[in-house]
Amino acid sequence: MAFEELLEDPVIQKYLHELVGPKGMPVAAAPPDGEVTDEELAEELGLELNDVRRALFILYENDLASYRRLRDEDSGWLTYLWTFEYGKIPEKLEMEMQRLLAALEARYEYEGENEFYLCEQCGIRFEFDEAMEFGFECPECGDSVDAMENTRLVESMETRIDELRDELNVESAEVEV
Repeated sequence: MAFEELLEDPVIQKYLHELVGPKGMPVAAAPPDGEVTDEELAEELGLELNDVRRALFILYENDLASYRRLRDEDSGWLTYLWTFEYGKIPEKLEMEMQRLLAALEARYEYEGENEFYLCEQCGIRFEFDEAMEFGFECPECGDSVDAMENTRLVESMETRIDELRDELNVESAEVEV
């Protein structure tokens, strides 16, 4: 995928937005070719220098930008020259999807293995052991807690897990609930 195509992809735009936030998005969405200083970016984009530096640091922490330092011989000041490395974004997105899949599978198993009770008044959900410990009464308000059906939640999680597995081309591990 070409660099320009990467930045036009709405999934990648959303990913970058989640990383750097709305103030950093102009920095992430318009990376220059070659090296650039944070001051040049701030001036070119009309942004506060701190917002530009924050976005650059976040991109750096996520391996999407790198820098090299130059020391001015006369003043001793350091200048940071930044380079954007967006070729790693597809790989990063796949890792995020794999992390999401693992979390969903764990939650799916938890939801299927437990019986839950709900206090309608407070909206607090209890596992069976907790509900029994409290005498099937909410410790917050004293109302009774009733058995909670989570079949729709489990089914929607199963659907999403199947979609992620298809997208990642991962074999089903057949998690039994």
